[in-house]
Amino acid sequence: QVQLVESGGGLVQAGGSLRLSCAASGRTFSSYAMGWFRQAPGKEREFVAVSKWGGERTYYADSVKGRFTISRDNAKNTVYLQMNSLKPEDTAVYYCAADPSYYGGNSRQYDYWGQGTQVTVSS
Repeated sequence: QVQLVESGGGLVQAGGSLRLSCAASGRTFSSYAMGWFRQAPGKEREFVAVSKWGGERTYYADSVKGRFTISRDNAKNTVYLQMNSLKPEDTAVYYCAADPSYYGGNSRQYDYWGQGTQVTVSS
């Protein structure tokens, strides 16, 4: 079992930055792919970024490439999402997800989810 707790959301002006954190329980954090997803009101949950087990490979949605960076500290059981040049369309609840065998963009494949953290970008 893995428990995930996100933090770091908030209100920021367009062009600003935020860093989200996701702390995971368990002793095998490094064996899980860690992903970030987001869901805006009235929309489906969408893929943002994912980091493979050891963090050696990362993948991003086209909408955030060049602006967002996913990283992980396996010693701290934490994955981060650095978000720069934020836009109003980035407004959503951001979720952290973990899976021991899948590292793609399909949210239905992830076994574990956090409760989400709200990010609001004002224009």
